[in-house]
Amino acid sequence: MSAVTDAVRVAPATNPVSQSVRDSMVVAKRNLIRMSRIPEMIIYGLIQPIMFVVLFTYVFGGSMRIGNSTSVVDYKNFLMAGIFAQTVTFATASSGAGIADDMHKGLIDRFRSLPMARGAVLTGRTFADSVQTALTLVVLAVVALLVGWRVGSDGSTNAGRVLAAFGLLLLLGYAFTWIGALIGMSVKTPEAATSSGLIWLFPVTFISNAFVDTSHMTPWLRHIAEWNPFSATVQACRVLFGNPGQSPSDAWPMQHPVWASLIYSVLILVVFRTLAVRKYRSATA
Repeated sequence: MSAVTDAVRVAPATNPVSQSVRDSMVVAKRNLIRMSRIPEMIIYGLIQPIMFVVLFTYVFGGSMRIGNSTSVVDYKNFLMAGIFAQTVTFATASSGAGIADDMHKGLIDRFRSLPMARGAVLTGRTFADSVQTALTLVVLAVVALLVGWRVGSDGSTNAGRVLAAFGLLLLLGYAFTWIGALIGMSVKTPEAATSSGLIWLFPVTFISNAFVDTSHMTPWLRHIAEWNPFSATVQACRVLFGNPGQSPSDAWPMQHPVWASLIYSVLILVVFRTLAVRKYRSATA
């Protein structure tokens, strides 16, 4: 905390934008240092997605039908985009819990007493969480390759498209961390932030095309799943990874998944960042 205090007491930036960037990076550095000193946070954050990869691959792999195929290999390639997207969105719960913990300890009030840009505390926190999410994705991609996932299984991808897919994942994850930030500012304890963060994440991630082909859902549920912002990013990643996707759909997000993913993520980011920063100005520990 003293490092943050010293950093924000230096000469002010020449303009509000540069001050906001500088203050955000200071807070991000503080959170990254804190994470590095608590390796359990990173380890436990890796265990859950790895478990999902192994369980879905080996338990459900032979019984899932993708289009007209029940091939385990096809399901592995279908599954991984969904696991990656679930991993980046589930980081929302830890973001909310971390901010709620800072609120509970009075740290947010201390930050507000300093000459800092108003959104820097939350921006720094969400950026640090995104760095951790990126590291998790790297490890998870290695695990996915070990269990048999392969990019370009349909012969239509390259390194640039693969990197673009991971970029969309990180953008979605960063947008969702602002939902977590708003939740963390709205509850009184870290436990409440974790619980409330997971309650809505499960239907968002499971009523989607992440783990099953939506063509096998009832019509009304399929409609919800195909217009789910989460589904758009999953489908965009499958297209960019060159992996087999779900059955053809008339839904616009499934026909234009990359654009749909970008639009959804940016809208979520703008709306929830605005709400979270507004909440930050008025919240009390």
